[in-house]
Amino acid sequence: MGGRGYHAEMAEHSDPNDLHGIARRMMSEYGFEVDLPPAAAAQLQAITTAASPDVPQVRDLRELPWCSIDNDDSRDLDQLSVAQPQGDGAVKILVAIADVDATVAAGSPIDVHACANTTSVYTAAGTYPMLPERLSTDITCLAEAQDRLGLVIEMSVAPDGTVDGADVYRARVRNRAKLAYDGVAAWLQGLAPPPPRVARLPDMAQQLRVQDHVAQLLKQVRREQGALELTTPEAQAVFEDARLLDLRPDEDNRARELIEYFMIAANEVAADYLERKGSPSLRRVLRQPQRWDRIVELARACGERLPDTPDGHALSAFLLRRRQAAPAQFADVSLAVVKLLGRGEYVVKRPGQPSEGHFGLALSDYTHATAPNRRYPDVITQRLLKAALSGARAPYDEARLRTLAAHCTEQQDNADKVERQVAKAAAALLLQPRVGEQFDAIVTGASPKGTWVRINHPTVEGRVVRGFEGLDVGDAVRVQLTHTDVQRGFIDFAAQKS
Repeated sequence: MGGRGYHAEMAEHSDPNDLHGIARRMMSEYGFEVDLPPAAAAQLQAITTAASPDVPQVRDLRELPWCSIDNDDSRDLDQLSVAQPQGDGAVKILVAIADVDATVAAGSPIDVHACANTTSVYTAAGTYPMLPERLSTDITCLAEAQDRLGLVIEMSVAPDGTVDGADVYRARVRNRAKLAYDGVAAWLQGLAPPPPRVARLPDMAQQLRVQDHVAQLLKQVRREQGALELTTPEAQAVFEDARLLDLRPDEDNRARELIEYFMIAANEVAADYLERKGSPSLRRVLRQPQRWDRIVELARACGERLPDTPDGHALSAFLLRRRQAAPAQFADVSLAVVKLLGRGEYVVKRPGQPSEGHFGLALSDYTHATAPNRRYPDVITQRLLKAALSGARAPYDEARLRTLAAHCTEQQDNADKVERQVAKAAAALLLQPRVGEQFDAIVTGASPKGTWVRINHPTVEGRVVRGFEGLDVGDAVRVQLTHTDVQRGFIDFAAQKS
């Protein structure tokens, strides 16, 4: 669940008109601090080592076979995992989260900068990290072969996939193997030999097989509870030196699922722990979709029937059937449903107050806690958890939490806009020589503001400027590319009438 590739070297060779310049301009326009403020830079210079692992009353778990699994080029490692099979068939899963708060104190200049941006922004031109790279990729990350402080979320997973016991505590940890999704997935699926780091460590192969097994149990439980299984590959920029070659989508695989389901479970445990400790919490919620009627229409077009009112179980079952019946088209169905579900947001929950829940995950209690190098809500949750652990008062009052929740929601939306805009600029650059060509597309947005479609080769979105009458989200349509504008990120299509 990690960061995407770093292309900061492009800055040295760019002019104001290249993708890097466009990305910086978009970051500024949407209210992000592109450069580290002087006070934060001074604080960074004074930080020379990671927070000492020799902290009293912290468990020493450095001898466990911890590993990280992330993108091939990720360096901002937030979490490690390890499995401990129990005698009764249960498996204890430990997820260690980087203790960013141990290095970046609340209210310090770096923290103020991180709070202003609230998230790392991953663009086709490069990454704009929430924390300075020397922290997020070294001092505050769970780097391989380094002793680090972590916040551990421990879960006992029963043979039926239910979590029947959990705990939260601080510990010293050491990453034994920095692994990548694609290599681990290919090995788990029997398509490749084990990655070198797995082969080198005698207990790591069995570790990963146990973790994979537990993740699949968790997945089955999530499915039974009505969680939505959606495939929405994100286009990643492919460069040769500083030249953009392609935009290729990520693909789901077993290793990504392993991390995904561990993180969902860990975030649920974190929310429940704060509730049990009587602490307020910052929740990630996704409300019931307002455009459920359109989701019903999409199902009807596939020969299926959904209830007239939002029903997560029914939608989950429909998606599973579509994945099996038409796997090649499932990404298009997924994208249409994602657009119609609406956006998630951060809200404050007081202890004992009813929870608004997450419609897509079919969870009533869910927070963000597992990516503190990349998301500020996770730093907030980390501080709340550490206060609850020590019996101290919550470090944020309710009014401050509400302000932070609104700001984090707004900045996440802004980050999405920056990422989309730079992706459009990159796509416009790629498509410039192809004006006049026709493509198969799916409608991804339809409102009085305009109609948008996505094509797959390359994976990009553009606006339908002619022939959009009557089109709605989820419709398949043939379009012709009529115009591109790299600076403005414009990709214009004309719908072809059948």
